[in-house]
Amino acid sequence: MVNPGVARSRRARSLDRAFALLAACAVSLGAIQLALVLPAAEDLWWLHVLFILVFWVYIGAGILAWRRRPSNQMGSLIVIGGFAVFAGSLSNIDVPALAAFGTIFASTALAVTIHLLHAFPSGRLQGRASWITVLAAYAVSLVLQAPLYLFNAAAAELLIVADRPDLLIAGVWIQRGAGLVVAVATAVILARRLVKADPPHRRVLGPLFAYGMLAVLFIPARSTVLEPLLGVPPQVATALQFIVFAGVPIAFALGVLYGGFARTGELEELSAWLGDTGGARPALADALRSVLGDDSVELVFWLEDSERWVDAGGGPAELPEPVSGRSSVEVLLAGKRVGAIAYDATLIGDPGLVNAAGRVIAIAVERERLLTELFASQDALLSSRARLVAAADRERRRIARNLHDGLQVQLVLLALEAQQIANAMGSTPDTKQHATALRKGIDSAATELRRFVHEVMPSTLIERGLSAATEDLVDRMPVPTRLQLNVEDGAVPPWIESTAYFLVAEGLVNALKHSRAASFGVRLECEGGLLLVEITDDGVGGASFEAGRGLRGLADRVDVVGGRLKLHSAPGCGTRLRAELPCA
Repeated sequence: MVNPGVARSRRARSLDRAFALLAACAVSLGAIQLALVLPAAEDLWWLHVLFILVFWVYIGAGILAWRRRPSNQMGSLIVIGGFAVFAGSLSNIDVPALAAFGTIFASTALAVTIHLLHAFPSGRLQGRASWITVLAAYAVSLVLQAPLYLFNAAAAELLIVADRPDLLIAGVWIQRGAGLVVAVATAVILARRLVKADPPHRRVLGPLFAYGMLAVLFIPARSTVLEPLLGVPPQVATALQFIVFAGVPIAFALGVLYGGFARTGELEELSAWLGDTGGARPALADALRSVLGDDSVELVFWLEDSERWVDAGGGPAELPEPVSGRSSVEVLLAGKRVGAIAYDATLIGDPGLVNAAGRVIAIAVERERLLTELFASQDALLSSRARLVAAADRERRRIARNLHDGLQVQLVLLALEAQQIANAMGSTPDTKQHATALRKGIDSAATELRRFVHEVMPSTLIERGLSAATEDLVDRMPVPTRLQLNVEDGAVPPWIESTAYFLVAEGLVNALKHSRAASFGVRLECEGGLLLVEITDDGVGGASFEAGRGLRGLADRVDVVGGRLKLHSAPGCGTRLRAELPCA
């Protein structure tokens, strides 16, 4: 059975056949041209071979980039540049019609290079300035090329135009001047893009833009610097020009494939990701980043009930503003909004591509949205429970404080008054007896009240904190108990302190009742945003949450504050009760 995660789509196989046919055509065209020019080339045969090799390098690099990133237009632009190089090379053929055709397109490769520089990395021109500059580059290469094919004696025989050297020279200088203006405008636009780019992309764009501008300026530099000033032979200068231009398609193809830019196209990867049932697969957002080639891609989800955007963790999220350089596309399922994809609009020039990716993963987004909604509801429930616990704890502390500082004090005062009546001069024996009995009854009520207050909330815990209350509890244990404390005062919220104290108290009471242990151990420690509470004994073991309501009640008390309770109690090996309570 073929794994759908690795099976190649029919579209991909069809593209492969088309690319193979394109490569075969390029090889055939180059071979035909070599067959036409080499017999008469004599000593300069190697220049013709170099020209064709540059043409093949363009086609090979373009096909590679096009095949790997079908929806990115850089690959097709590189292929067009290759055919522009080939068209210009036809001027070397001793066939008038082909030579005239080659003269018309002799400098088109420069315009395509300008186009590549402006369109990188998405393959689409960005902004009006780039559009104007690229159109000007093609005008310089085709329109201002007119003197060379209208007034060139080599083309006059075909075009029926007289040889006019003066117009030819003037046209050449006009074309060079206009080309220099286009090159300067391109340099300014690219420099602005470098400034706006983030550091990782700037490290890729800088060398690539510099190399592209070097290739553009090499032709005027050859005729104005290399040959007249440095005395470089024309054949050598031409060969250097070919070598520089051969690096252009390689540089752009590598930039598209490995520069961290616009890995658009391969939407089949998402389909394969959705169909892959074996092994570990990346998160949905990671799959989107891999396919779209934008590491800043974010996937957010729409919660219809609360009408808000949330991230994968359930936290609040906002869609980017268009002026920020980022954009977003909503993901719809059966006409219902389920999420959105936020991306870098400078890297991905075609929002239709992101739309297509959203349609492919719409069902998966809905699943992730439901999970996120569940997590958000769970977080809201936990927060609500935590607020209830905190409110209940505050109320218990208030009641305990009022009983301790109010009613208990009043009882003590009443006992003192009763004793004063019993000790007063002139009191009859019967009065003294009743007053003494009243004082004893009040003392008994005060003792009962102190016990009740302690059960509601120990005064030591309220006044001195968790550490002191735990020490007091351990000191009153009838069985030797080890205590390990590593909790700073004020580091734990009051309701967590209360939960930890009652956990220790009830854990020790359960151990006293059932473990038959010779010693106990208590450990309180704050670690990584958690308060660890551990009660151990060396008793008979065998405890479980199902055995009774005591441990089950402890588990519920811990769970209600968002903690976890673990129990290890093998028969004959003692018991260890460990709770992890959030205290950050």
